[in-house]
Amino acid sequence: MLSKRIIPCLDIKDGRVVKGVKFLGLRDAGSPVEVAKAYDAQGADELVFLDITASFENRKTLVDLVQKIAQNIFMPFTVGGGIGEIEDIRNILNAGAEKVSMNTQAVKFPQLISDAAKRFGSQCVVVAIDAKRQEKMWEVFINGGRTPTGINALVWAEKAARLGAGEILLTSMDFDGTKGGYDLELTKAITSKVNIPVIASGGAGSLEDFYNVFVEARADAALAASLFHYNEFSISQVKSYLKERGVPVRLL
Repeated sequence: MLSKRIIPCLDIKDGRVVKGVKFLGLRDAGSPVEVAKAYDAQGADELVFLDITASFENRKTLVDLVQKIAQNIFMPFTVGGGIGEIEDIRNILNAGAEKVSMNTQAVKFPQLISDAAKRFGSQCVVVAIDAKRQEKMWEVFINGGRTPTGINALVWAEKAARLGAGEILLTSMDFDGTKGGYDLELTKAITSKVNIPVIASGGAGSLEDFYNVFVEARADAALAASLFHYNEFSISQVKSYLKERGVPVRLL
């Protein structure tokens, strides 16, 4: 079995790391470069950098900041936010990222997924899905969680995989920042629909939450932000706990 990955996430706003609850009430969590270096030293498997207001503000991702982070870390690095064209993807990859994460523009222009996969390879293409529970389905939201689309998240995940996405970054808007545990029902629904890796995001609050999302929901990776940013747990603590409970992880 492949090792399960632990991935800290840097939500970037105005050049700073921020974190909120259910996409609201953002508070400062430090310098992106310094936070990234700390996670690299802790043994994180990957890092995700999301320029969370780029799409809403109709601007490009902060390429200079991406480059600075890439120069200071050795782990794989995924960047998202404001990516809407092949040229954007090329710029991000050239700045040092291994992968790009697309949400808003992928929903609006699904062909971008196929074009990116053909040009750079599926392994570089992550489709991010921000999903919120509605009466009859989990609905996809775009523009940093501001805009509902009417699209069923399960249907969209299957389509994204068919179009060439190499990975799904799945965030439960209902659980985001709550520290009440990952949305196991949503995550399991998605992992059962696609045959590409799924990164679970939103709600990590305890060591057991990581175990549950891997074992019960069959996620391939678990992403967390506030839990790590505010030093409630370290990457090594999470991995040691998982190793003791029989979950395959990469230790330093």
